[in-house]
Amino acid sequence: MTALTDAQAHLAKAREFLEAAEVELAGGLCTASTSSSVLAGINAKDVICLSSTGRTGKSDDHKSAAVELAASGPAGRALETTFRRLIALKTRSQYTAGPMSATDAQKAFAWATRMVQAAADALAS
Repeated sequence: MTALTDAQAHLAKAREFLEAAEVELAGGLCTASTSSSVLAGINAKDVICLSSTGRTGKSDDHKSAAVELAASGPAGRALETTFRRLIALKTRSQYTAGPMSATDAQKAFAWATRMVQAAADALAS
């Protein structure tokens, strides 16, 4: 696969996770929605990095992913804070026993929406 085809595949995944997050949020499934939003944002990060640098890291260390995003160019720098906020919810939404609040789910969805739109814009340019 090329960087372009990888970016297109990640954008499709980002959109799918974002759509799932929206459905889950509408159904009151706040933990699932937050988790799907996080996954949408991670895939959007990959699109932005691939479209601007031709590569993306595949580390479990999402803090380094935020650094990678910021280093990818102006679009990545503009989204670094949004991405950091989003991935900060990963552990709570995917690994801990407690539920996510509706407020957290709504914020995560908004942040993921911003990331996926920026990824689509990056790929289109």
